[in-house]
Amino acid sequence: MCGILFINSPSFYDYHLRICDRFLDRVCYSQTSVFLIFVRRTAGHCFILALIFISGVHPAACVFTPIALIYRGYTFGGCIYIFFRVYRFSGAIVALVLYIPIHLMIDAVLIMGGGLAFSRAGGFRFCKSDGRELLIDFLLFVAIIAAVCLLEAVLLLAFFHPFGNVI
Repeated sequence: MCGILFINSPSFYDYHLRICDRFLDRVCYSQTSVFLIFVRRTAGHCFILALIFISGVHPAACVFTPIALIYRGYTFGGCIYIFFRVYRFSGAIVALVLYIPIHLMIDAVLIMGGGLAFSRAGGFRFCKSDGRELLIDFLLFVAIIAAVCLLEAVLLLAFFHPFGNVI
């Protein structure tokens, strides 16, 4: 909601417009292969997931999870406004088919990871068993993010990229 509310400020508007232009240019209408886009998007989301999981090693570090999720929510709202208001029909198609569903699924995974990090923060000890549990949970969530990004790649291939851009 904050992204939609603050969009009328010129600096916020320009920031969100750049994000949307970059998304359309580098993801939707890119000449880059869908596989490379899949790898880049998965790596980017896994970086945020890693920050969230690392925040679970100490209660003081738990502040990183809400910061990451608030920022994602802020940019999500602003980008939705830009897609519908500036790009009109083509932006609405991109937003409804690709941007909104994938963003919400990734946010759900990050929220679940944040809940796991919060539950782990109070009792985490820097020992082998806790580190192994953290790594196993992280890898499980990476697999879920990769599945969501694979869905995004399939949607890109089906709706926005020519079939020759698979590899």
